[in-house]
Amino acid sequence: MKLGASTDHPAFVGAPGGRASPVFCAFGFKKEIPVIFFFSSADSLAYDRVPEEFIYPVNRRILLGTAVFALIVPSTIADTFPASGPLVSGKVARLRLGRAAAPKKAPLAVRRAIWAGNQLRSKPYRYGGGHKSFDDHGYDCSGTVSYVLGAAGLLASPMSSTEFRGFGKGGRGRWITVYAREGHTFAVIAGLRIDTTPWDNSSNRWAPRWQTTERLPRGFETRHPVGL
Repeated sequence: MKLGASTDHPAFVGAPGGRASPVFCAFGFKKEIPVIFFFSSADSLAYDRVPEEFIYPVNRRILLGTAVFALIVPSTIADTFPASGPLVSGKVARLRLGRAAAPKKAPLAVRRAIWAGNQLRSKPYRYGGGHKSFDDHGYDCSGTVSYVLGAAGLLASPMSSTEFRGFGKGGRGRWITVYAREGHTFAVIAGLRIDTTPWDNSSNRWAPRWQTTERLPRGFETRHPVGL
């Protein structure tokens, strides 16, 4: 498949499989655990905040992913994604006026994925959008999922719906689950679904948005990032 091609259209038949490195982003570690993350929390929404210095325990696999991510992801790509955003207490993300607040107890990779999803809430649906680059003017379903996972440090480049069928490990994840089939992909992150179809969209238009209702996973491959 040519770079930039999409599998988000129902008429899509197939595409060669791809590989992505399931890596994770963390910053500043001491010994093996815990990891100390530093980030700003500038945001206008009235959500609870955590202190700028925050400790969260992670396993060795995530620490290894930190080093790999630093090697394979250029700084120009890292600058594409937000480093901070709204937070809420607990382990479940909350939606307010279309914008998601990340749970304080979630790993940094999960929080970054959620904040990145907020960046797409004003973007239109565009077939093939988000495939040539994470940074685009519009996004289709796999471009949307690629964007949030790229922000989390879990992808080095965008993937198609078919390629997501082999992403990470099989089954649901603790924090992030990707649902993929030929023609469509969506993800559930800390309890919120990010999707492009108008399954729970009052405008009844295709667009990358956070949604609160569950979607039946029938016909989808269920995948998750290693460690999450």
